[in-house]
Amino acid sequence: MSGDSGAKARILVVDDSKLMRKAAVKMLGDEFDVVTADDGAQAWQMVGEDQSIQVVFSDLNMPVSDGYELLRRVRASADAGIQTLPLIIVTGAENDEAARMKALDMGATDFITKPFSTTDLVARARAHANNQRITRQLQAQATLDGLTGLSNKAGFLDRLQQDIAYARRHQQPLCLVRLEMVDFRRFFLYHGREVAEALVLQVARMLRGRIRKEDTAARIGLGGFALSLPGGDPAGIEGMIGRLRLELLGQPPVDENGDPIAVELGAAVLCPDLGSELGAQAMLDQCQAMLEAAPVAAAPAAAGATPVVHVETSIVPLAAPASAPSAAPSNVPEAASVQAASVPAVPELAVPEPTVTPASIAPPEAVETPAAATVP
Repeated sequence: MSGDSGAKARILVVDDSKLMRKAAVKMLGDEFDVVTADDGAQAWQMVGEDQSIQVVFSDLNMPVSDGYELLRRVRASADAGIQTLPLIIVTGAENDEAARMKALDMGATDFITKPFSTTDLVARARAHANNQRITRQLQAQATLDGLTGLSNKAGFLDRLQQDIAYARRHQQPLCLVRLEMVDFRRFFLYHGREVAEALVLQVARMLRGRIRKEDTAARIGLGGFALSLPGGDPAGIEGMIGRLRLELLGQPPVDENGDPIAVELGAAVLCPDLGSELGAQAMLDQCQAMLEAAPVAAAPAAAGATPVVHVETSIVPLAAPASAPSAAPSNVPEAASVQAASVPAVPELAVPEPTVTPASIAPPEAVETPAAATVP
């Protein structure tokens, strides 16, 4: 269900009888957005592709894939949103007590027996849809970053796992991006919490304005962000990162005196080998390793500004060893490289109160920097 409270809850009705499907649509259609499937296999595909489905009504006895098989797959799903989906079993005269008990043991949420009235069906649908809406709201609150409103790391990993599963099923590309504000710990201590949080919010707004509806942006560390981009084009992602960095340079944060502060974003892009069985955490770890292992090449900083560094890293397949000097898969353009920065690992904790004040910390020493690195 969308964030619009006025939108109808989506109900999936699964039955091999066309007559029963039409009857359910007629009974529920005034209050709910009803979609239908004629067997468990089709229903499973729809559940995996449509996150707006809030309640499933399923017959038990169907050809190809029955209600038991659908129930088993839903409850065994690695996606928590699918695994906890309310699934109401529709039983008939052919289903005895043993059949109902088997479905209950497999995780059925509720039962309704044919023939049923419109009032009974709507009441069940309404109760379970309301419960699911509240559950999803609580889950969403638990997976959002309190400062930016983007996903937090837990929420991002859940969504990334969904994107991986979808990409594998449909043989579509998926790109993962890690962004890190260079030397953000030092920035935080030197300029203070207020300026640091303003910078985090600025980057979050920039990311939110550049991603599509199907993309996911998250804050996963003190100054770190991640993007999951289903169907992402490496060259397009490179351009997006370049524009983001230029905008940040053109609209830098300011200190307490209103003076601009030099800030740089490091970036790494991973378009993984989806033939592997590695999950979301392993892919995020691989992208993080790319960011940290990239060779450093210094670039000049503005006069009086905190020095920054530039490095480059190429898109590599997940299956390739980290030490491989040239690991780009044949289906990824060799020129698809993006700028990255070598940064320390970022803690997963909320931004702490600094134990020192900006005034008590000496400004960073001047750093002699060689000529600027060439940026492709």
